[in-house]
Amino acid sequence: MQEKKHNLDLEVQYADTRLEKELTEEMLQRWVQAALLGPAELTIRFVDAEEGQTLNRTYRGKDYATNVLTFAYNEGEELGAEDPTQADIILCTDVLQREADEQKKTVEEHAAHLVVHGVLHAQGYDHDHDEEAEEMEQFERDIMEVLGYPDPYSD
Repeated sequence: MQEKKHNLDLEVQYADTRLEKELTEEMLQRWVQAALLGPAELTIRFVDAEEGQTLNRTYRGKDYATNVLTFAYNEGEELGAEDPTQADIILCTDVLQREADEQKKTVEEHAAHLVVHGVLHAQGYDHDHDEEAEEMEQFERDIMEVLGYPDPYSD
């Protein structure tokens, strides 16, 4: 697997600025590109636990902050080769930092994995069923390896 460059319009929003210097736009761009299967128009937004919980409650009916939320706007549509995937990917700084600590990972490697995970969701990948989950997790492992990070699912 090699890194391919796809047409990407990426906006990064640091509503929660705690990781703005540590997780740069250049890093995010590289991680997104590694997971892209075609052109995309994406926003990555870093939020605190309060905003993360509000979004998760409002749009998923789950009243807690989660690590990553993906809002795919053209999910289920037949996209032509030049039609971009459109999505917002929300990363909750509080959850990201806590999980990285609990999993004994750096914030950078955990954030890279969550970005890759979110970008795959934006492109229609899911993990609701075992077979889908195995395929998505293997794809994530492959992408993380290309990016030079360890297997995100190893203990």
